[in-house]
Amino acid sequence: MAQAQLPLNTPPGLSGDSEKEHPKAWKWYDYFTFNVDHKVIGIQYLVTAFFFYLVGGLMAIAMRAELLTPDPDFIDPTLYNAFLTNHGTFMIFLWIVPAAIGGFGNFLVPLMVGARDMAFPKLNAIAFWLNPPAGAILITSLFFGGSQSGWTAYPPLSLITNNIGQSLWILSIVLVGTSSILGSVNFVITILFMRVPSMQLTQVPLFCWAILATSVLALFSTPVLAAGLVLLLFDINFGTSFFKPDAGGNVIIYQHLFWFYSHPAVYLMILPIFGIMSEIIPVHARKPIFGYKAIAYSSLAICFVGLFVWVHHMFTSGTPPWMRMFFTISTLIVAVPTGVKIFGWVATLWGGKIRYTTAMLFAIGLLSMFVIGGITGVTLGTAPFDLHVHDTYYVVGHFHYVLFGGSVFGIYAGIYHWFPKMTGRMMNETWGKVHFVLTFIGTHLTFLPMHELGLQGMPRRVAMYDPQFITLNQLCTFGSILLGISVIPFFFNALWSWMYGEKASDNPWDALSLEWTTSSPPLIENWEVLPVVTHGPYDYGMNGHSATTEKATSESVS
Repeated sequence: MAQAQLPLNTPPGLSGDSEKEHPKAWKWYDYFTFNVDHKVIGIQYLVTAFFFYLVGGLMAIAMRAELLTPDPDFIDPTLYNAFLTNHGTFMIFLWIVPAAIGGFGNFLVPLMVGARDMAFPKLNAIAFWLNPPAGAILITSLFFGGSQSGWTAYPPLSLITNNIGQSLWILSIVLVGTSSILGSVNFVITILFMRVPSMQLTQVPLFCWAILATSVLALFSTPVLAAGLVLLLFDINFGTSFFKPDAGGNVIIYQHLFWFYSHPAVYLMILPIFGIMSEIIPVHARKPIFGYKAIAYSSLAICFVGLFVWVHHMFTSGTPPWMRMFFTISTLIVAVPTGVKIFGWVATLWGGKIRYTTAMLFAIGLLSMFVIGGITGVTLGTAPFDLHVHDTYYVVGHFHYVLFGGSVFGIYAGIYHWFPKMTGRMMNETWGKVHFVLTFIGTHLTFLPMHELGLQGMPRRVAMYDPQFITLNQLCTFGSILLGISVIPFFFNALWSWMYGEKASDNPWDALSLEWTTSSPPLIENWEVLPVVTHGPYDYGMNGHSATTEKATSESVS
C-alpha cells in the first residue's frame, strides 16, 4: 500500500504529524485574506465582480433615465459620457470576464480535473488581488471627471478630453489585463498537466475545454491591448506622438491594436459561458451531451478564427475593399463553430427528461437570446450592412443580446447550478424563477427595440436625440428599470440561502462530473483521497452509471 502524501498546497505549519488537525473548511473571514485556495479565490472573484456589476448597472439605469426624454434633463451630458465609458468598462473588464473566467474557472477547473489546486496557487491569488485596486482606480477616475471617450478610448478624442480621468482608466485596464494573463497561464498548465492520472483528454469536461481555449486566446490578445494603452498613456502624459495625427501619429494603428484584443474579448466573455451551458444542459436534460468532440474542438476553432475577425469593427475606418472582403468572410466563418455548439445543445435537449430548474431556465433563455444576438452579429459582420448601421443603436442591441442575454444569463445559470457545491446550501427555486422571469422580460424590453432605433438611424453614445425616437427609448428605459429590479430577488435569495438555505447533499443534481464527488462545500484539499475516473462526464443513462468516479479507498493518488 502506497503511503499517503501531503496535498500540494498544504497550509503553512501543516506537517505529517499534524495532518489530523487540518481544518475541513475555511472560516468566513478567510475570504477577505490573501488565500491561495482556488475555491476561495473563485468565490472572491464572483463576489467582487457582482459588486462591480451593481456599480455598472446603476450607471446604465442613470443613462437610460436620461434617455427617457430627448433633452438633457436628468444628468449632465459630460457625466453621461463618463457613465457611458465606465459602464461598459465595469461590465466587460470587472464583471463578465472576472466572474466567468476568474470565478467559475478558479472554483471549478481543479475540481473537474481532479487536482488539489491550481498549478501556481500564489500567482492565482495575485491575479485576483489585482482586480479590487483596478476597480477602485476606475471609480476614483469619476471624481476627476472620468474618461469621456467611450470604452474604446479612440484617439484623438481620448487625447483631448480629460487627462487625469483617461490616465486612471488606462491604468485600471492594464491591471485587469495583467490579472487576465496571469490567470490564463495558470489555467493552461492546470488543465494540460494536473489532471488526475486516470482522466484522459477525451474525458475532460467541456467547461475545461472552454477555459483552455479562452486562456490561449487571452495570452495571444491581451498583451496587444496593453501595448496600445501604454502608448496612448505616453501620448497623453509624456509628449509622445504615437497616435497624434497632427504630429505624425496614426489613429488607425490604435484601432487595430484595440480591436485585436477587444473582439477576441467577446469570446473571452462567451466561451466560458458556452462551457457552463455544456455542463448544465446534460445534467438537467438527463442525456449525454450531443457531439462531445465537436463541441470541444469548436471551442479551439473559435479561439483560432477569433484572432482574424477584428477589422469588422473598422469597416467605416477607411479600410480598403480587399480587407473588408477578407474580414467579412472570416467573421462569417467564426459563426460556424458557434453554430456547432448551439445545434449540439438543442440536440441534447431534444427528447430529454428536462427538469425546469432555475439553472436550466437561464440556460434555455440564454440559448434563445444568443441566437438573436448571433443573427444580428452575422448582419453586422457583412460590410455593406455594417456601413449603414455601424454607429447606431442596432450595434448596441446586438452587443447586449450577446453579452447580457448570453454572458450574464450564463453567469446566473452557473450560480444557481453550482451554488450548492460552493456553499453547501440550496438556493430557493421559487425566487429563482421570479428572478428569471423578470430578467427575461426586462432583457427583451430593453434591448429588442434598440435594433429598430438603429435601423431608423438613432446614433449611439448620445445623451440628446431627435424627438421621433422618444417612444422606443421610453420602452428601453422601462425595460432597464425592470432589469434593475430583477437583481433584488437574486441578491436576497443568494444571501439568505447562503446563511439559512436548505442543506445540500454532495450531489443534489445527480451530476456525473468530478466536482460532484466531493463534499458540499468541498474540503480544503478537495478530496481526502483523489478520485479515479471510470467513464465520461456525460454518460447519463449509459451502462447503468450513476456516477463518473469511484473513490480509491486503500491509497491516495497524488
